[in-house]
Amino acid sequence: MKKIIVLLFLFHLSFIKAQESKYSFTLNEAIDYALENNRMAKNASRDIDAAEKLKWETTAVGLPQISASFDYQNWLKQQVSLFPSEIFDPHSQIRDLDQYYNITPNPSNPIPDAPEGFIPVTFGTEQNFHATATLSQLLFDGSYLVGLQSAKVFLDISINAKEKTDLEVRKAVISTYSNVILSEKSIDILENNKSTLQKNLDETIKIYKNGFAEEESVEQLQITLANINNALLNSKRLKLIAYQMFNISLGIDINTPVSLKEDLEELVFKNIDLDLINNPSEVSNNMDFKIAQNDLESKELLLKLEKSKFLPNLTAFINGGYSANSDAFTFTHSNQKWFGSSLFGVSMNIPVFSSFGRSASTQRAKIELDIAEENLTEIEQQLLLDIAAAKSNYEFAIQQYQTNKQNLNLAERIEKKNQIKYFEGISTSFDLRQAQMQLYTSQQEYLESMIAVINRKAELETVLNKIEN
Repeated sequence: MKKIIVLLFLFHLSFIKAQESKYSFTLNEAIDYALENNRMAKNASRDIDAAEKLKWETTAVGLPQISASFDYQNWLKQQVSLFPSEIFDPHSQIRDLDQYYNITPNPSNPIPDAPEGFIPVTFGTEQNFHATATLSQLLFDGSYLVGLQSAKVFLDISINAKEKTDLEVRKAVISTYSNVILSEKSIDILENNKSTLQKNLDETIKIYKNGFAEEESVEQLQITLANINNALLNSKRLKLIAYQMFNISLGIDINTPVSLKEDLEELVFKNIDLDLINNPSEVSNNMDFKIAQNDLESKELLLKLEKSKFLPNLTAFINGGYSANSDAFTFTHSNQKWFGSSLFGVSMNIPVFSSFGRSASTQRAKIELDIAEENLTEIEQQLLLDIAAAKSNYEFAIQQYQTNKQNLNLAERIEKKNQIKYFEGISTSFDLRQAQMQLYTSQQEYLESMIAVINRKAELETVLNKIEN
């Protein structure tokens, strides 16, 4: 029993360890994983698959079509037709007519009395079966040709939408990945600050008890420590949310344990690329520009479609079938007689006059094309502005990061000097608290500037569509 308990305990530990290390990512690994598993990315891939199916669906309209039909009819009561009696001599010819048209009185289907001067007649048999197969082929239709081009444009739109989705997913992963690292780094800094403050407070309390410090000095440190404790608790809560947001961007359950392989300093170093700022401001690779071009192409095709409605369409068909007739269900019998038939035909539909409806549709399509052209020009100009702004923001983020790094070093030196002065009795607790608050502010600004470098670079790469993992 003891061995079993030990084995179960070891198995439980190994299971927990496996759960803890189930997912571990560098930033590039996280991006690659998200592009395969993020829910929006997967749906964008499905949209491409649907567009490919639609393209074939449109193509198939112009290919040979084969259809078959099977019709079974059973007259519960056969229709009666009236023939004028003067067209034949009823006494000499009615018997022959009855035999020819199979109108022998049927007790189960009696023919009612006819008005005077008419003879009631039923044609055909009570049951009929018809089987027909038809082959049709579209010979010419202007809208079909436009439809083929539209299906290709729709596929291009889906591909571009997928690429835009991937760019957004990549940017979201970078943002959430850096937020997780930021939360971890913030907690480390706050815990270190808390430890230092706690030591300062303990020493100040001892000095105060010995009568060498004022009570205000203790209270000042207590206030600062309380603020640090609140910030630490809040950072731990934000850390949980940051991990959950990161999991959502990856496409996994929000409570799944994950670990990150890179630290914040390493990530910032990788994301400083001054060459990116010097790249020419081209909008042709931007996804919004490509999508606007797709919209322009679709409006051009819509205009072609409206113009094609002025053209005739031509189709051809050939069919063949068999029919059988009987007063009882004998269609499965080997001696049942089947009568064949076949038909070939060509159909042309020529639009003649639509009360100027087609002309109005064509003019409306032309107006929509003009709007699409203006939108494309507007998007091009806006993107040039966005690229310039993204480069400026990225360059500023790098400069701010370098400045804040220097400021942090200075703030750390100032805080250490004030600690020494305070415990030597040269400076007051107020001076120490001011130096500490300046240090904490510098730490926060430094962390924010590091995240800004990462996010601004991702924004610039997205607008330029120049992604290098």
